[in-house]
Amino acid sequence: MRTKRAGAVGPAGDREVPRTAVEATVTVDDVLAEYLGVRLREAHDVDDVFAGEVARRVAAFVQQGGRRFRTAFLWCGWRAVHGEGDPGTLLRVGAALELLQGCALMHDDVMDGSPVRRGAPAVHADFARMHRAGEMIGAPETYATAAAVLAGDLALAWADDLLTDTALGSRHGRRLHDEWQAMRCEMVAGQYLDMRAQATGSSAVDGAVRIATLKSALYTVERPLAMGAALAGADGPALRALRSAGRCAGLAFQLRDDLLGTFGDPAVTGKPADEDLRGRKLTYLLAVAVRLASSSDDAEAIAALGPGDVARSDAEVARMRAAVERTGARAVVEAEIAALSAQSLRHFEATGADRHALQEFASLVERAAVTAPDKHTSWAGNRETV
Repeated sequence: MRTKRAGAVGPAGDREVPRTAVEATVTVDDVLAEYLGVRLREAHDVDDVFAGEVARRVAAFVQQGGRRFRTAFLWCGWRAVHGEGDPGTLLRVGAALELLQGCALMHDDVMDGSPVRRGAPAVHADFARMHRAGEMIGAPETYATAAAVLAGDLALAWADDLLTDTALGSRHGRRLHDEWQAMRCEMVAGQYLDMRAQATGSSAVDGAVRIATLKSALYTVERPLAMGAALAGADGPALRALRSAGRCAGLAFQLRDDLLGTFGDPAVTGKPADEDLRGRKLTYLLAVAVRLASSSDDAEAIAALGPGDVARSDAEVARMRAAVERTGARAVVEAEIAALSAQSLRHFEATGADRHALQEFASLVERAAVTAPDKHTSWAGNRETV
């Protein structure tokens, strides 16, 4: 008789079985709560200070919000190829994806120096607050950075544990784990290229697309779709069509995030609207604006959007935003989002998915990429692309 490993999550049991992608995003929170409860008890067995100050912060952060898009796309991939039976395995993979996302966000906020995430202090900002409140020795920022990196590492370890345990119990586990392995490397590559582009002052459109593909399209949509399909044993043309659908939808999702990062309302997104411009991140929006400014000899826009050695002031950020608008880049990106979203639906239809699965995917793409969220939009959550 096989003994369940410590930290493992059992079958669905008395949990209500989800029937839709939206229901899956709600049910995955129950799976996360169960799994994190076990891991927190294990953390206390290791050390109470570690459990109270690090493990509990990780658990709270992962459960405090987010749109759960990766779980939703995982569900869509499974349904597209007519996955059936107990979705418990699928939900455990969804929980692993949400833990991985927690790691990515904690590390991303450290690298970007972002003080806010999901409308609350970022993990590193909360560690700095704890350091000051406890009148600890040394610089709060140095301590907070190191502690947040460790917190992200713990989230990654828990994600890997859950995914590996789930894969070992699935007859399609080898393919599932292959997708997971590739995704982890891609997201790190995308994050590094993003950081490197800032350091080199790049304005290359192809570079921006490459970063968006690795950092968001693959990680947020294409790989979760493929993982859902892998759990249903899919292969061949249907899987290739799903990958194409995910690539297009994922890029559209990132382009929407670029617009929110420049023109979004912080009360809705949960993050400041100036960070991408202030740090001159190489987004597709910025790259297109620079290209359009150059082609029209708009010297003012070229100067405003060009690289610099220091972070922009509020006035400089305002000039950058105005330049992006004036060049027509915002309209170009909106048109590209619409085109990519339409392409993703055509590719998804080619999988042979039934009408209900196609409608779910279309609704998900609409929420993720086409419609900018507002304060009253349900299941929108906060901006959190990595």
